Amino acid sequence: MRPTQWRRSTHVLMGVVVVLVVAAVVAVAALLNGGRSSDASAIPPAPPAATANPAIKPVSDDADKPVPDKLAATLALTLADPNLGAFTGKISDAMTGEQLWAQGADVPMQPASVTKVLTTAAALHALDRDARLTTKVLASDRQPGLVVLKGGGDPTLSAAPKGKDSWYRNAARISDLADQVRRSGVKVTAVQVDVSAYSGPTMAPGWDPLDIDGGDIAPMEAVMLDGGRTQPVSVDSARSKTPALDAGRALAAALRVDPATVTVSTSPVDGQEIASVQSPPLMERLREMMNQSDNVMAESIGREVAAAQGKPQSFEGSVRAVLEELNNAGIDTAGSRLMDCSGLSIDDRLSAETLDDIVTAAAGPDQPKLRPLVDLLPIAGGSGTLSNRFLDTEPERESAGWLRAKTGSLTGTNSLVGIVTDASGRVLTFALLSNNAGPTGRTAIDAFAATLRSCGCSG
Repeated sequence: MRPTQWRRSTHVLMGVVVVLVVAAVVAVAALLNGGRSSDASAIPPAPPAATANPAIKPVSDDADKPVPDKLAATLALTLADPNLGAFTGKISDAMTGEQLWAQGADVPMQPASVTKVLTTAAALHALDRDARLTTKVLASDRQPGLVVLKGGGDPTLSAAPKGKDSWYRNAARISDLADQVRRSGVKVTAVQVDVSAYSGPTMAPGWDPLDIDGGDIAPMEAVMLDGGRTQPVSVDSARSKTPALDAGRALAAALRVDPATVTVSTSPVDGQEIASVQSPPLMERLREMMNQSDNVMAESIGREVAAAQGKPQSFEGSVRAVLEELNNAGIDTAGSRLMDCSGLSIDDRLSAETLDDIVTAAAGPDQPKLRPLVDLLPIAGGSGTLSNRFLDTEPERESAGWLRAKTGSLTGTNSLVGIVTDASGRVLTFALLSNNAGPTGRTAIDAFAATLRSCGCSG
């Protein structure tokens, strides 16, 4: 429930309580007066029922845009913070696309999770918003009694029992697959997992294997449970080192087959389909990815883009597909070097120019397919990875609710890419990248971004 909804329901509740209290006063007064009616003027009237008047107020089309020289002068103070380290950025006018400020905007930098802005834009451009991923169970043509769990790249599949929460909302369930298998009449004696939909290494260059235990990533396999989490509803859950095998064992257990006998095949396995379930639609998965900065989800969606282009569903194939899709959308990706689609690799490099151009295209009129990207950005002080940011100091608090951005964070790296409405009502886009940052690098980049909201820089 959103905070505004809570306040509204509280008002209604208080109104009901007041009415009940007034009614009780009237009843007591009537009894004390021997049933005679009391003086109506002595009883205050009940307050009117609370009402709500929700509305969306669009930004002005003719709000003054910042003057570049004034903007640069205003940014100079926060730009001087040494905790920003090596800092590049670009700020543009969302309506016209005009560059208002830049520093090293064409220099490739370590981007961290703002890489997901590229993955999101490519997916929106290449895929249907309602696209779903299908996980199947096949009855083997060659071995009677063998059923094959055939992965389709859905990381949201869950082994949670019916009625129990899973990590991802509206996730497909292993229990549904098992029910369908039982209804098919196949007598199951063995379970195998087909992971052939994905190819190549399961870990990208520049990934730290310790991040599996740290909960940031799982080996990318074509079927897994709850994004590979070992404790599905725990924020701090470690990830599994064998996610596909875990999924197969969960299906085996549901079918009362010994989980220890489950095998995994990297080659396609043929058979008759006897069960299937589907993932949530693309938009729901993109929202999860952007708000929670879900690395596994990003890699899965990158592989969807690769499949749409007929490329291998691998790290190399998905990266090439994402960059090509952006070039097809008119985004200049020159200088980009990606090892993955999530930004977890320390070897990724992107420029502020490319990142800002994507957000400007999404906010502008010429790329309607990209428009949902703006709505998928976390809200400062309100949602996702920005829910607890822009709330500490007064300049930052002024940006809460007015700034939306994808965050990025690795050791020594902080990044923000998004939009903000400035004090005059003008919408600006920005891409900010900080490498070799100091100990307060995150608050330094937040302070820089917050200046865009409070700046009185118009002419």
